[in-house]
Amino acid sequence: MDEYVDRKLLAVQQVDPATLTPSEFVHEVRDAVERDNTRVVVIDSLNGYLAAMPDERALGLNLRELVRYLSQRGVLTLLVVAEHGLAGGALKAPVDISYVADTVIVLRYFEAEGEVRRALSVVKRRAGRHDQTIHELRIGPGMKVGRALTDVEGVLAGTVRRIPPSERTDGG
Repeated sequence: MDEYVDRKLLAVQQVDPATLTPSEFVHEVRDAVERDNTRVVVIDSLNGYLAAMPDERALGLNLRELVRYLSQRGVLTLLVVAEHGLAGGALKAPVDISYVADTVIVLRYFEAEGEVRRALSVVKRRAGRHDQTIHELRIGPGMKVGRALTDVEGVLAGTVRRIPPSERTDGG
């Protein structure tokens, strides 16, 4: 990433929600888009944003306004929300902002064969069809979206169970 930062193709800014109000944050993002012709904005994570704006309704309105503005400018916006919990059991996001998103992708940890693994799934795509299977995601070095997890169920619910071949619908 350093090369891209040095060439001014990428800007990374750490924001302290204790020193910058959500409205000031929106203003800074808008300024960057207009000043630098920014094409992609990643907010990682919304958890800090939520901490600065504990009223969930106000957060939703603020985010909807920002995402709408960025969309009108043709800016790809990626919003990351860390869920409470890590593996097993139901995960719960601290705020539901899926209604402002065109696409929602879920990354979930699960255990299989003595390893902690990652599952990736598109759970919402506003325009058009999408692959509805859950895939394994491998990270390091690089990232690879692996095979569809057709031999297990309950990955997103945190209750993984291997499906016996006799019960599978994929013929495996």
